[in-house]
Amino acid sequence: MSAPKPSAALANPWGWFAGMPGADVALDTMERNVLFLDTLRQRGNTYVEHLKAGAPALLKFGHELVLDGRTLARPCNYALLRILPPPDAAEDPKARPLVVVDPRAGHGPGIGGFKSDSEVGVAMRAGHPVYFVTFFPQPEEGQTLVDVMHAEARFLEEVAARHPHSAKPVVIGNCQAGWAIASLAAVRPELFGPLMVMGAPMSYWAGGSLLNPMRYSGATLGGAWLAALSSDLGANRFDGAYLVENFEKLNPANSLWGKYHRLWSEVDTEAERFLEFERWWGGFFRMSGPEIEAIVENLFVGNRLARGQVMAGDDRVDLRNITSPVVVFASWGDNITPPPQALNWIIDVWGDERAIAAAGRVIVYVLHESVGHLGIFVGADIAKKEHSQLVNSLDVIENLPPGLYELKLRRKDGAELERWDDLEPGSYTANFEHRTMDHLRAVNPEGREEEALFSTMAKFSEINTSLYKTWIRPWLQPMVSRPMADAMTHLHPLRWQRQMFADGHPGAAAIAAWATQVREQRHALSTDHPGRQWQQGMSSLIETSLNLFRDLRDQSVVQWTRLAYGPLGLGAVLPPDVSDESLAVARAQAELEAVRREVLARMGEGGFAQAVCRIVLAGMVSIGSFERRSFRLARLLSELPHEKGATKGAPLDWRRLMRDEARVAAVAPVEALNSLGQMLPDTASRERALAMAAAVMMIEPTLNQPRSEIIELLIGMLDVQPERVMDLAFQLTAPLNQARVSLAVPGRARRPRPKPKPG
Repeated sequence: MSAPKPSAALANPWGWFAGMPGADVALDTMERNVLFLDTLRQRGNTYVEHLKAGAPALLKFGHELVLDGRTLARPCNYALLRILPPPDAAEDPKARPLVVVDPRAGHGPGIGGFKSDSEVGVAMRAGHPVYFVTFFPQPEEGQTLVDVMHAEARFLEEVAARHPHSAKPVVIGNCQAGWAIASLAAVRPELFGPLMVMGAPMSYWAGGSLLNPMRYSGATLGGAWLAALSSDLGANRFDGAYLVENFEKLNPANSLWGKYHRLWSEVDTEAERFLEFERWWGGFFRMSGPEIEAIVENLFVGNRLARGQVMAGDDRVDLRNITSPVVVFASWGDNITPPPQALNWIIDVWGDERAIAAAGRVIVYVLHESVGHLGIFVGADIAKKEHSQLVNSLDVIENLPPGLYELKLRRKDGAELERWDDLEPGSYTANFEHRTMDHLRAVNPEGREEEALFSTMAKFSEINTSLYKTWIRPWLQPMVSRPMADAMTHLHPLRWQRQMFADGHPGAAAIAAWATQVREQRHALSTDHPGRQWQQGMSSLIETSLNLFRDLRDQSVVQWTRLAYGPLGLGAVLPPDVSDESLAVARAQAELEAVRREVLARMGEGGFAQAVCRIVLAGMVSIGSFERRSFRLARLLSELPHEKGATKGAPLDWRRLMRDEARVAAVAPVEALNSLGQMLPDTASRERALAMAAAVMMIEPTLNQPRSEIIELLIGMLDVQPERVMDLAFQLTAPLNQARVSLAVPGRARRPRPKPKPG
């Protein structure tokens, strides 16, 4: 059946308005309406076509199936894909593989490789073989989070087997996948290289009333029992559209008005971007009942991950067991996973930054000042700057001395920036700056006192959930069949928004024909036209009103939660437990004291290699910042002779030495330096050790400041000749220049390099 032809009046719309006041505004408005409706029609068609195709992953890149989790002994709806590199991205056969795990939080897979400038795209351009963990729309019967964990472990084993000569794979976990993959790393740490956790909630009670009022919403519902009810109404299936609906409620000004007005007002240029994003945003996937109940009860309401109370089968998930370096990315513009929720687990797990170093762990966090939750994964600027710097800094991250760091982008001249958006390509580098737990505590200006409310709420939730599962579930579950649940799922408002405008609508064909005619004879107003300015003003008024509604709604929920669960409410009956932070700090103090006793008993052990590493670590701590483009400490030290005249023998494991010496420096820094005289018994070894450490800490390209503060201090302590130390240091500058290894000292004035003396 052919589409109806537009009427003559519509084909020549100027005949309606010519000569009338405001004719240009009326015509432009009419045309925008037609193009807007046609874009919604296209969105509906894309939604229907995606469903018919089986809702595949929306990846920008070609890919092939490697492993299907539905065929495993413990089946689940996950799968491993190999990303096929485009013609302009050649794989480096020596590069380590990189695995991107997409979040399963209501939407379908693909956000990590949604655009060319994405996590997948950045990794491929860096030469890494890239794999992608995807999932299917429906879970397997009886599927649990432990089944998914076993499948992901099998995927990593397969990736490692395919690249036997490469280092362990880098794993990126986005949002929900962040805490899931961190849990796997705690249970199977031997599978992982560096772990990157992007915008993932790990500390669920953390936050503030202004920073993320979403955390209070569970209080009004009585806890986790509603997740159990929703899965029972879905015949043991939980509809991801409910999660997406909750995301949209966070910002009603955008969900109800802003994004549609932006499409309508800029329909000539905005339609393509709108359709691309809505294709992913409108893909609603389901979870099994056991999965969503475990997530809500153990994590979002129970907050049991950081305290090590989550069980994965017979294994306890203790995040302290993660041995690979961990990179945590968070943003102040993220209202779904704000920085405290992404970072406070570090405090609750370790209690003291010295405990991280004593355990030989490396944790790096990155704080962006403005990007939103989804922008972390799909933002082009984020991909070009932060993701690019992280991927290109993996070797540095693995060779950092154990401890807690913040990654900051700085200009190459050392100047600090207020906004990362101001950086031009090639003008910046990554710095790794020492941090303490106080830095993390400062991330939440409202403090952590209100987490006591959620401790009481968790106890109340356990009571409600137990009552529901005991008295309501037994008679409700038999009443809901799978066909009935599927029918209710299709009636969800978010699905109807898309389906109702598809080609199945009686007026869809006419809208498509009119849109074609409008595009051929478009009469768009200029951006500075008074009519356009008035429209923008009205839109701003509407958005302001919706934002006011949101703020009042959130404030009322916060106040109600404080009253209901505080000391004047349920808090008097169900008092909160001792805070996780207090327990972690007490445990860290006891552990550090035990480590200190052990270290002091063996303080003088070791020789030349340990002494050099100890001096270098002391220098790094005193400076406090490591520059990505110049820091290659382990590679340099492994290439330099560790004894005067040494030419044979196995190379020293400097990474192990650095880990051991970082443990010493964490608990006994003063005693570590005082013992150098015992480790270096003669003048020649002292001079050479100080010279090697000074060479490592010189700043490229001018090799200035060979006598840093720590070297100056130790020259006096060890009673050696400064000139001799500096002469030996400059003799080592050739391998330093070749390896381009140095330590950054941002903002410190440069001094001219002294010339080495003859002989």
